[in-house]
Amino acid sequence: MRIPVLLACLSAASLGACAVTPPPGATVAPPDLSPLAAPVEARAPVTILISIDGFRPDYLDRSITPHLSQLASDGVRAAMRPSFPSKTFPNHWAIVTGLRPDRNGIVSNTIEDPSGKRDKFTMATDDPWWWNAAPPLWVDAEAAGIRSAAMFWPGASVAYGGTREDDWPNDIVGGVRPNDWIPYGEAVDETQRVDTIIDWLRRPLATRPAFLTLYFEEVDTAGHRYGPDDARTNAAIAKVDRAIGYLTTQLATLNQPANIIVVSDHGMAPVTKDQVIALADLASDTDSRAVETGVFASFQPLPGREAALAASLSRPRDHVRCWPKAQIPARLHYGRNPRVPAWFCLADPGWRILAKPASRPNGGEHGYDNDVPDMRAIFIASGPAFARQKALPVFDNVDVYALIRRVIGLPQVGGKDATLEPVAGALR
Repeated sequence: MRIPVLLACLSAASLGACAVTPPPGATVAPPDLSPLAAPVEARAPVTILISIDGFRPDYLDRSITPHLSQLASDGVRAAMRPSFPSKTFPNHWAIVTGLRPDRNGIVSNTIEDPSGKRDKFTMATDDPWWWNAAPPLWVDAEAAGIRSAAMFWPGASVAYGGTREDDWPNDIVGGVRPNDWIPYGEAVDETQRVDTIIDWLRRPLATRPAFLTLYFEEVDTAGHRYGPDDARTNAAIAKVDRAIGYLTTQLATLNQPANIIVVSDHGMAPVTKDQVIALADLASDTDSRAVETGVFASFQPLPGREAALAASLSRPRDHVRCWPKAQIPARLHYGRNPRVPAWFCLADPGWRILAKPASRPNGGEHGYDNDVPDMRAIFIASGPAFARQKALPVFDNVDVYALIRRVIGLPQVGGKDATLEPVAGALR
C-alpha cells in the first residue's frame, strides 16, 4: 500500500530515508553536505601604531628582519629624529600628542614636582596630573567616534583629564582612556600582545577599534644590557620581527586591511665602563640634589647654594656640557618647562655621568643629543593609505602625530609642534 510508505517517509529524521534505491552497479555522487560559504566581510582599513622601543633604523640592514624589511620595502621608510631628551616616556608622549617634551609635560623618565606637592614621576606613574598638559591622539579619536585600543603604550593607562583624590590617592576621578587598554606588563609576551590586537579586531563592527597601538620593549632591554651590536641584541631584534610577521599573517587571515605605522622612540649608543664622568666631579651634594643621572644629569641647588652650584657647573670639563636651563641650546627645544631642573649636564655620546662606577663592562644607552646618528629612530608606514617603495628624509618624530590624524580622519589642529608637510610624502 502507498500509505504506510508515505508515513514512513514523513517520520524519517532525514529526507535521505525516502531516497530511491539506485540500480545495482550504478555510480552515485555523495551528497553535498558542506555548509554554504559565508560571505566575506568587506572591512575598512584600521590603523595600527607600533612602537619597538630602542630600535635603530640601521637594524633593518642586518638581514635579520624579513618582515619589517618587507613592510619597509613595500611602503615608506625613513629615519626619525627623536625629541630631546631621547628617552622613552618623553618620546612616546611626543608621538601621540604632537608636542615635544618641553611642552607635553613628560620632560624625562624621572621628574620632580617643582612645588614639592607630588610624588616623583617615574615610569610607573599613572597620576593624571603629570600627563594632563597635552591630550593624546586617542582622546580626540574617541570624541570623534573613532574607537581606539592600546595594547600597551606609555601613558595609555592614564585617565587623561582625570584627577587624583587627595584622600584616596589611588582613586582617579574622570578622565579618558582608549576604549580598550591593557596595563603594561613585561610578562605578556609578543604573541599574546599580537593575539590581543587580533581578538579586538574580531569583534562586530560596532565595538571594533579603528585605531590601535602596540608596544614591544625587548630590543631596548637587550640594547641596554649588551650593547647595540651584540648577538643577543640581534636575537631580540629577530624575535620582535617574528611578532610583526605573525601580526601581518593574522591580519591577512582575518581579511583585515591595515595601515601599519612602525616607529621607535629613540636609538641606542654603545657604552663602556671606562667612559664615566664621576657625579661628584661635577657638583657637590652639599650644593645640590641630583634629580637624574646617566647620559645626562640634572640638578636642583640646595637653599642658599645657587651661586656655588653655578660656579661648579660652569667650569669646562671634558666629555660633558652643562647649562642653566634657560641657556640650553635652542635647537634642543628644552628648558622652558618648570619641571626641567635648574641645571642640566649632557654627556658626549658613549659617556655617562654616574655616582658609582659602571656595573657592566659594556652596554648601551640613549638620552644623548637627539641629532646624534645613533639616537635616530625607525619609521615604517605600509598599507592602503601609504605610498609604495618610498624613502623620506629625516624628520622630527612629533610629525607622526599629524600623519596619524590624517590617516584616521581627524582634522589637523593648531598650536602643535607637529606638522604634516615633512611626512605628507608618505601618503598615497
